[in-house]
Amino acid sequence: MNDRILQILPSLLAADFGHLAEACRLAEASGADALHLDLMDGHFVPNISFGPDMVAMARRNCGLRLNVHLMVTHPDRYADRVIAAGADTVLFHVEVDRPINALLEAIRAAGVRPGLTLNPATPATAVFPYLARCGQVLCMTVEPGYGGQPFMESVLPKITEIRREADRIGNLGLSILVDGGVTLRTAPRCTAAGADALVAGSALYGAPDMAPAIRDMRAVAALRVTSAGTGRP
Repeated sequence: MNDRILQILPSLLAADFGHLAEACRLAEASGADALHLDLMDGHFVPNISFGPDMVAMARRNCGLRLNVHLMVTHPDRYADRVIAAGADTVLFHVEVDRPINALLEAIRAAGVRPGLTLNPATPATAVFPYLARCGQVLCMTVEPGYGGQPFMESVLPKITEIRREADRIGNLGLSILVDGGVTLRTAPRCTAAGADALVAGSALYGAPDMAPAIRDMRAVAALRVTSAGTGRP
């Protein structure tokens, strides 16, 4: 078996909205590997959160890589803006009715890692036609749009399916990220299924001290997978 480095990404959506700059700095000081930002348009999901200006704010306030998740109906209208604002990874949903391959290639051409996100009900096979162009796939383990929901264990086999298909086609460096209800209890189940990166909101920003919370999550989710390569956020 080959080791794959586990990545922990605090979700800014779970931070105190009155102190978001401090929340960015806290994530970096606490040993996070990257910062996760959810951008919502109120249409693709029934909520509105951050926009490209929030990505720029995070870039000004911390040196972490910025992992940006576009929960929007028209990701092609936002990708360039979040890239210009400082995103390092741009993820958009496979469920959108947009030219997926073209957008993945445009994101990569801009020097940013492209990726796709799947809602809980979307089968793993939905990303298979695009998997060779993805640097990361995000599996939602809650319904997208709101934090604090319970973890959906039914998604775990989908993570394994995606990892197997990525290995089969030779995309050994694919990172699989999990977002939604990630805690000390659920994190090990995600990595056992094949994930190498975890987004955690309430479990980290709600902890009395984020640094030991991140260390504890790394310890319980000790990562060993059978494929080669190392993921990154």
